Amino acid sequence: MTGETGLVVGLSHDGEGIVRAGKTALVAGALPGETIRFRRARRHRQYDDALLEAVLEAAPERVAARCRHFDICGGCALQHLEPGRQLELKQQQLADSLERIARLAPRRWLEPIHTPPWAYRRRARLGVKYVTKKGRVLVGFRERSSHLIASLERCEVLAAPVGELLTPLAALIGQLTIREQLPQIEVAVGERAAALVLRVLQAPAERDLALLRDFEAGHGVRFYLQSGGLDSVRALTEPEPRLFYTLPEAGVELEFRPTDFIQINAEANRALVAAAPELLQLTPASRVLDLYCGLGNFSLPLARRAAAVVGIEGDTALVERARANARRNGIDNAEFHRADLAGADLGGAPWLQQRFTHVLLDPPRAGAREMLARIAQLAPQRLLYVSCHPGTLARDLGQLTHEYGFELLAAGVVDMFAHTAHVESLAVLQPRGGGHGN
Repeated sequence: MTGETGLVVGLSHDGEGIVRAGKTALVAGALPGETIRFRRARRHRQYDDALLEAVLEAAPERVAARCRHFDICGGCALQHLEPGRQLELKQQQLADSLERIARLAPRRWLEPIHTPPWAYRRRARLGVKYVTKKGRVLVGFRERSSHLIASLERCEVLAAPVGELLTPLAALIGQLTIREQLPQIEVAVGERAAALVLRVLQAPAERDLALLRDFEAGHGVRFYLQSGGLDSVRALTEPEPRLFYTLPEAGVELEFRPTDFIQINAEANRALVAAAPELLQLTPASRVLDLYCGLGNFSLPLARRAAAVVGIEGDTALVERARANARRNGIDNAEFHRADLAGADLGGAPWLQQRFTHVLLDPPRAGAREMLARIAQLAPQRLLYVSCHPGTLARDLGQLTHEYGFELLAAGVVDMFAHTAHVESLAVLQPRGGGHGN
């Protein structure tokens, strides 16, 4: 196929340049405002995937990608775009979703929450592949638009020390007898320990275990082995390391297991958690309901500022972790309960009979549709919605405002996933006529 020339008019939700030259083409590596030459590579009904051949007129916000693997690795999509402009485009994506899906605009836009955009990623899932023909192991993220694992030497966004260990890890795995039975590494980095969970489809030999222990000692990481489900995860070497992170403004320390959900970006999470009490306008008399509370990331800091906090989570292990974290931090005004917030009948749940002045929710990508009517029944003075998907956020905000009488006071973005197209958002609501909040 011959190359075409076109103007990039925007970015897709995956961070690809949108060109409307006849049939729409999505071009990875192209930026809004640029004139490019591209070649269509894969055709679909509504659009084509295309390859960038040349940038004929570059956008002023274009920068050189720091990572040498940026052109092939699918871990990042926007390293070639100045970070400030990344934030502007993410806010525009949120604004577009609110307008298109919910017919909404906030009364005001919050200042974006952003932190240093490198070596921030403390949670990741890396693919592993032994390539027989090359006689070598690949460790890294998938290639762009492919199931193949990219050949990476290092990663600029993975937290230390893991970002610089991809080549040594590949060399280590290449020496193992189970190198073809090890498809994945789960990364979890705490403030004083880094855990690497190896998914093993076959038990390691004694020689393998010795090599792994030598690597631990030499590189300052700790291995876990996972032979089946999450309950099979075991530390290679005892005693098991203590994984934790701190939220200094609240004087809270949170322990977690290497497969627990925690926010990917420690600094951005810290800033978001610190902002929550102010956005909610908590007082010492406030009673807060924290839905999808995880291991207490928001609940415990909020408990420092409120009369009481009740956290609800669907994962039993995370509920136990939250309770243990409350005890560890000497917080006795926070309680935690397990409940299926996506489908179970919650009518008789004792916590739903309590009175709450404020609600915070941080649901998964699917959103919180099943809980919206119950939140409305609680009639909180303020509601803070934290979201990792602008589409489901807009859907839920539309229902809260148009059906349940809430008003969207403020919205904004958090740069939780720098250099990617993922958008973390937050929205502040109150009952319509509930005052002159801001």
